[in-house]
Amino acid sequence: MPKVALLPVFVCEFLKMIIFAPEATSPKPATSSQELPSSSNLKSWRWWLMISLFTLFILAGQAAGTLLGRFYYNNGGKSIWMATIVQSAGAPLLFPFVLLYPLASSSSSSPATASAVKIAAVYIGIGLLIAGDNLMYSYGLLYLPVSTYSLVCATQLAFNALFAYFLNSQKFTAFIFNSIILLTLAATLLGVRSEGGGSVSSDKYPLGFTLTIAASATFSLMMSLTQLSFQKVLKSETFLVVIQMTLWTNFLAAVASVVGLFVSGEWRGIHLEFGEFEKGKVSYVMTLVWIAISWLLYSVGAVGLIFVVSSLFSNVIATLALPVVPIFAVVFFHDSMDGVKVIALLIATLGFANYMYQHYLDDSKQKKSRRRRDDL
Repeated sequence: MPKVALLPVFVCEFLKMIIFAPEATSPKPATSSQELPSSSNLKSWRWWLMISLFTLFILAGQAAGTLLGRFYYNNGGKSIWMATIVQSAGAPLLFPFVLLYPLASSSSSSPATASAVKIAAVYIGIGLLIAGDNLMYSYGLLYLPVSTYSLVCATQLAFNALFAYFLNSQKFTAFIFNSIILLTLAATLLGVRSEGGGSVSSDKYPLGFTLTIAASATFSLMMSLTQLSFQKVLKSETFLVVIQMTLWTNFLAAVASVVGLFVSGEWRGIHLEFGEFEKGKVSYVMTLVWIAISWLLYSVGAVGLIFVVSSLFSNVIATLALPVVPIFAVVFFHDSMDGVKVIALLIATLGFANYMYQHYLDDSKQKKSRRRRDDL
């Protein structure tokens, strides 16, 4: 067998060792005085490795996917539906992981305990939400400068707090409230101004801003529903359920987007767009391929953090890319970074810091609780 063909096998074995192991899903403390300390350390090491890996997937995937999406538009890409499709088109790349590591052998507690109808309803519902969300994000990226787009997307953290409160029983503290106020203020600063430049029309700015806000709200709802699905329907102790959730929801989103491409009639212009892309045909194909791979990495990381921690924490990590994308946008696309954007960036970063501090307080409280239980 060629070495390249063995790559999925090696990757699966690596993931099996550090992620798919049921005991790696949380850094639970030892419950017996006879348990070896090295065993507890190993569980904690695996858990933190998972967190780091998913965080890397989110940050790299979101930054690359957003910048490549703007690159597509700036160089002659015109199809909203094509931009929507590629955000979910990387899903089939996950098939080898499902096939090479069967779900039945990974855990005695598997999603098979839920009815097929419930599982299908979860996948279809979230898949359609992803398709609609990707469509709104595609319009937002087309009608807004990428730096503004990235800052407006930070509002998803505020929306997520609201949805997590009602759907996931997330506590609503003063720091979370401060964060919502600050992120809303940052978005308002960007919303009251009209900005064009380059391939971006100032006439479309209000529409792009509104659709990006709506997409952020939809994305936050989708993340809270994903966490609720893990808790109530896909009751599993194995990370492979994350791979299946990402695979099937994104696959269904891609199918729905392909239908939209043909119904809208945009498919007729794809061949012309392919031939007239400013950087060439090869660059056109590679741009779409890497957009798909980037957003696939992001999806795996986001769903993985929902599974291991919570939708709120996953959204917090996603907001870490907030300072990164505008900076790259200035360098590569020559977006303007005026005083209003700088102030909005600083306010949004302060809102993010409030969220992180609240997470730190919650984590410290949990650790104290565990120490008390261990001392009893």
